[in-house]
Amino acid sequence: MRFEQLEQFVALGNLRHFRQAAEQTNISTSALTRSIQTLEDEIGCELVKRSTRSVRLTEQGELFLAYCKTTLNELESAKKNIKQSLFGSDHTKVVIGYTQQMSSVVPVVCGQFLAHHPSVKIEMQMLDESDLTNKLQLGEIDISVCMHSAELASSDVYIPDQLIMFVAKNHPLLNNDTVTKQALVKYPMFGCLSQSRHIQHMLNETADSFNKATSMKVGNINEVLSNIKNSELFAIAGIEHSKLVAQESDIVLIKTNKDIPTEQVLVRTNHTLSEDANIKELVSLIEQFEQRRALSV
Repeated sequence: MRFEQLEQFVALGNLRHFRQAAEQTNISTSALTRSIQTLEDEIGCELVKRSTRSVRLTEQGELFLAYCKTTLNELESAKKNIKQSLFGSDHTKVVIGYTQQMSSVVPVVCGQFLAHHPSVKIEMQMLDESDLTNKLQLGEIDISVCMHSAELASSDVYIPDQLIMFVAKNHPLLNNDTVTKQALVKYPMFGCLSQSRHIQHMLNETADSFNKATSMKVGNINEVLSNIKNSELFAIAGIEHSKLVAQESDIVLIKTNKDIPTEQVLVRTNHTLSEDANIKELVSLIEQFEQRRALSV
């Protein structure tokens, strides 16, 4: 007696129709007929009353049908228990969405995570940032990962990498550890002309962010260097003038927050992290991976 024979008898007992039961169990009608006959021979009694119009189970057939259902249910339970003992009972599925910018991070981290958690299933979706937000709110994804612009405080002094800021070596600004927009208010600004329209545009935008666009003095690099010595002016010039500025012993470059990244990884989840260890660990791995990558750049 084989388990598939029990499944075939259950199908016949439920449907009470040989052809339909044969189709459900993917065998021919004649094969099903032989299977039932073999069961009756093994058990030693008639299980099915056949007629041209219907199929009826005998009293013994009804008892055997209940036995078959119980046995098959116990078999499925045993399979499940064995699988859980091998792979663990945590068959979590995590859906993670990420933008194209994060395509070098998320698949790598997920691979590392799955190496230690083979029972967890991960579905990855590359999406636009707006779709990430919507799907996270709707609960269609568990984690969203994207790159977003870091917001600078309104008091921060920020200039692009292509610009430098400098003052005379005895300037009062050098007495502070950091330079704020408020500290720049009382000092005149000198802007150095650049042959690059792109650099000149950034310089003008920076002056505007300091509220110096209308009061800024403008000149070439030699005029700027000459006027800034022994004065309380502060100056901004293009990076192409950095060597000339560095050669002046009476002038000091001011360090601003230009070295602070203006973009950072944003990892969000709609789960309560303390309640889902897998989500919490995966989020932590993504954050740690990006921190290590940022330091290596």
